[in-house]
Amino acid sequence: MVIIKSHQEFESYIGKELGVSPWHKITQEQINKFADATLDYQWIHTNPERAKTESPFKATIAHGYLTLSLVPFFWKQIADVQNIKMEVNYGIEQLKFGQAVLVDSEVRCRVSLKSIVNLRGVSKAIKFIQLEIKDQPKHAFTADVVFLYHFI
Repeated sequence: MVIIKSHQEFESYIGKELGVSPWHKITQEQINKFADATLDYQWIHTNPERAKTESPFKATIAHGYLTLSLVPFFWKQIADVQNIKMEVNYGIEQLKFGQAVLVDSEVRCRVSLKSIVNLRGVSKAIKFIQLEIKDQPKHAFTADVVFLYHFI
């Protein structure tokens, strides 16, 4: 795990990989809970029997936004950003979903620091995120994810 204690330490990682998270299995229970939270009950996510016969994937798939919502969870396993008052999700740029994540697949996050700037005491970090699917050549998604850090 990378430990970052200041803007200057963060800056030293520009253009470098910060790390890779452990694998996480996407279960049907997690997909169903996400459907409950977002009210998105499309059958391709929530109906395993129908997906087996009607889906081109022959199984249910995770919501794309479910996989995206795991970024903070994975990030906390890669880096410990210390000496901050607050961390804020600020935006997502260049998001591209590359491949569906089938139920019971394992995914992990690979993170590089694209840039970081000091905006009058607030650090704006842009991280290049790749969500990898175990044993698959294509990523679930790639994106530039923007976080704001208020260092003490």
